[in-house]
Amino acid sequence: MRLSATDIYAFQALGYLATQPHNRWAGSDEISEATGVARPYLVRVLATLASRDLINSKKGAGGGYALSRKPEEINLRDVMRAIDGPVAPLSCVSLNWHKDCPEGGRCHAQSSVWLRVRDAMLQALSEVTVEDLAIDFRQNVTYHLCLDHLLSPNA
Repeated sequence: MRLSATDIYAFQALGYLATQPHNRWAGSDEISEATGVARPYLVRVLATLASRDLINSKKGAGGGYALSRKPEEINLRDVMRAIDGPVAPLSCVSLNWHKDCPEGGRCHAQSSVWLRVRDAMLQALSEVTVEDLAIDFRQNVTYHLCLDHLLSPNA
């Protein structure tokens, strides 16, 4: 698993939405201004989150975006899966996107490393919620510096 800019933008948007009163609709312009995420990119991120029922969207006057559930009920495991798909390091150990490997029964690394890595990542991500992101947002902690720390594909 590697964080992407899209993950960071989703975290920022969700952190902002979690600070809003329940059922308050926030427009994409408002979220963009509050998070510093460019609106065209943000709209795509929000559409992805809405398609996975992590947020609700409402078109028209008075519309916008709102969390679909309480912030403490949305965990980062579900957010990461919505944005990136599999969290597992390899498809042979993926829960939702599993692909059998002919060496699966004999592969020591699969059982001793990759399954443990998958389980540890899923456990950690399931324990962190959008409410945790809201805490950062309320304290004016942004994730803009995280973008500088993302690993490049060539690293």
